[in-house]
Parts: sequence; structure tokens; C-alpha cells
Amino acid sequence: MNWDDLKFFLAIVRSKSISGAAQSLNAQHSTVSRRLQKLENVAGSPLFDRKRSGLTLTEVGQQIYGSALKMEAEAINIDSQLHIDDMDCEGQIVVAVTSEMASGILMPMFAQFIEQYPRVQLHIKGSSSAASLAQREADVAIRLTNAPVDTLIGKRILTVSSAVYGQKQYVHNQKTAGLEPSWIGAECCDFHRSLTSQSCDAATHQIYSCDGNMTLAAIKAGLGIAYLHCFIGDRATDLERVVEPQKKHQLGLWWLMHPDLRRSSRIKIFRKYMIEAIEKERHCFEGIRK
Repeated sequence: MNWDDLKFFLAIVRSKSISGAAQSLNAQHSTVSRRLQKLENVAGSPLFDRKRSGLTLTEVGQQIYGSALKMEAEAINIDSQLHIDDMDCEGQIVVAVTSEMASGILMPMFAQFIEQYPRVQLHIKGSSSAASLAQREADVAIRLTNAPVDTLIGKRILTVSSAVYGQKQYVHNQKTAGLEPSWIGAECCDFHRSLTSQSCDAATHQIYSCDGNMTLAAIKAGLGIAYLHCFIGDRATDLERVVEPQKKHQLGLWWLMHPDLRRSSRIKIFRKYMIEAIEKERHCFEGIRK
């Protein structure tokens, strides 16, 4: 299928209407309709169902959508490689990222980027909600998820592992006394909350934490054991793994941005820089000990 036609298809998916796609692409309504008809002729089947809430993908449309997203990501990657001009890298970039990821591993990367591109101002917003991107409260997000919002442009960078950690002396004392360690109620994200509920009875929690950095502090204080992302837990020398990372403990680390920013020079440069920097720390994110 032709990539130009697929760009129209993706715009229709994201706006849920032909008129909305025409507006976002600055194209005529008839042009968008013609491109869609061409795709449906090639597919030999309708790609959308017409509903009151808007256009929704058919089963065939869902299959094409998955392929179109991969082609879009590759096209953006190629475009980034060919059309980056460092002289255009100036202005503000608002980055949505969880506070524990920013403070735990990304801040030195941000610092190096600012040193290399001094005309850029990074605004770091602690956020675990993709809504901040969809509503244009941020330009890009570096997000932990296994289900990214499909109206955003995204690239899965790598896998992030989690493990159960405890303060070394606390774990030793509990073992010596023949006692089971207490669990800290992790409410910093739905993912760790779910893993914790599968591992223990919620009634046993004496302390709850709604932030990854607070969970880390609680573990260090000997208040119990809890799930942490490996890029946080493995860097704390006074902690040890109580339960090793497993496949069910994994999340994807995604680069996400609003489609309107795909041609922004500073976003292209920041994207390329951050993805390369993150991949250099792959072992930290995946919990692989050297």
C-alpha cells in the first residue's frame, strides 16, 4: 500500500471523521474520501464502520492500522535522520515523564542535551497520564505503558523490568527472626498496585505510597518490601532484590508525541538524542546486572 494513502488513513483514525482528517491535513474533503476509497479497493473490504460516535475501524481496518503505525514510525525515523539541522534546535520543549524516572535516570541525559543545545529550554512535567499530550499540555512524553494511546505518534524504545526490593538489614533481620517481610502498599501506578495485590493481602499494609520516590524512601527506612523499577532499585546500594524480575513485571518504555509536532526540528533532534541516550542505559532499564 502507498504510504501517502496511509497517512490519510491514519488521520481519519485519529479524528474519527473524514472532515476532521481533511482539516488536520489541510486537504479537501473529497481528496480524503478518494484516498480512503482507494485503500478500501486495494483491501477489498471496508476499513471503517460508520457510527454515531464517528468512524470506527473494522477488523480489516485494525490489521492495516497496525501496519500503518509501523510504517509511520519508520518514516519519522528516516525523516529525522535526513532532515535534522542543529541550527534549528532552539525554543521550548515540554516533556511529560514520571518524577521517579526523571530523577532516577533521565536527568543526567537532560543535562547533557541542554549542554549540547543551549538554546533549548526543557520544561519537565511530572505526569503519568497520556492526557497531557492529547490536550497539548506537553510536547512529548517518555512513558511506561503496554498500551499507548493510539492517537499519538509513538516508538517503543525498550523494555523496563521491575523487581521486589528490601533494605538489606531489614531483610536480614526478618529472615533471622523467621518472619515474613511486610509489604508496602504501592499506589504510585496501576501496574505496581496490581503486582502488589497479587503478592499479598492489602489488609497487611501498614503504610501506603503514591509516588515511586516515596516508595524508595519507605524501603530504605526499613518499612517493608515493595516493587520498584530496576533502574531505581538497582542503583540503591543499601537495597537488595527479594524477588527477581519476571516477564509479567515488564512494561514498554515509549517515546510519544502529538502528530502535529512530527516536523518540528527541535523535537526531531530531542527525540534522536534521547532514544540513543536511553538505549545506552538498556541494561539499567531491563534489570540486567553487568
